[in-house]
Order: sequence, then C-alpha cells, then structure tokens
Amino acid sequence: MKIIQFVSGTVAALALVTGLSAVTPAAAGDRLSPGAAAAIGVLGGLAVGGAIAASQSPVYAAPAPVYVAPPPPRQPIYVESEPVYYAPPPPPVYVERCVTERYSEWVPGWGWEQRRRRVCR
Repeated sequence: MKIIQFVSGTVAALALVTGLSAVTPAAAGDRLSPGAAAAIGVLGGLAVGGAIAASQSPVYAAPAPVYVAPPPPRQPIYVESEPVYYAPPPPPVYVERCVTERYSEWVPGWGWEQRRRRVCR
C-alpha cells in the first residue's frame, strides 16, 4: 500500500513539474494550437486528481458472508395442564313485564267512563 502511495505521489510531482516547465507566455505570432493547451490542462487535472485520491485513506469493503449452522431444534417439553373448573351458570331471571292498559267501561246512569288497569305477563 505504501508503494502505491509513493508511486502516485512521484507521478503527481513529475506531472506538476512538467506542466510548470512547459508553460511559457504565449505570443500572438507563435501560432500554437489551442489543443496543446487543452492537453496540458487535462494532464494537470489528472495529476492533481491523482494526488488528492492518493492522499485519502482506502475504503474497505464489507467482509464476506460466513455461513453459521443454525442451532439444534429444541426438544418438546410436555407440561400437564391443571384441571379447569367452570362455575355453573347463574339461574335464569324472570322479569315481569307490566303495562298499563286503558279501556272504556259503561257505567249505568253515567255513561262511558275511561279506566286504567295494570296487566303483568
């Protein structure tokens, strides 16, 4: 790992020195193509990017999965249940349903009279 860092650092330094030494002021009569300037810019960007990438610590992947056998199945345990007591149901409750009825009754010498009586079933 240290060898890779050393080599990448050396390459980055050489690219930086080469880029700085190749830079000369451009004159209008030199007729240099813009492609050369672009190539030097790309090489410089690669050198700086390589230097930044080499300066960071490596990222490790997750460890490989390992198969672990499942535990043996549990042995069945029998527990005898206790007898269950159920209380007898309560006796039925009978409720009288009473209503008041109105009826008419003929009273001799008086006429019809409204009366009420209570009827329970």
